Amino acid sequence: MSTCTDNAMTNHHASGLLYQIGETLHVWHERYRTRRELTNWTARDLHDVGLSWTDVAYEADKPFWRA
Repeated sequence: MSTCTDNAMTNHHASGLLYQIGETLHVWHERYRTRRELTNWTARDLHDVGLSWTDVAYEADKPFWRA
């Protein structure tokens, strides 16, 4: 006959799930922030990195959850 301890009964997946949710929210926020920032770049900035206004419009119109 075995005895269950408190440690054995603990759900160890909950903390990993909360961490994963936090990471996902962080990535979504960064996507939103950087896409908005991109819309403020000048034509010279865009030229320097090889982007066009069309590229910016395409990227800025994406929802934050889409990579």
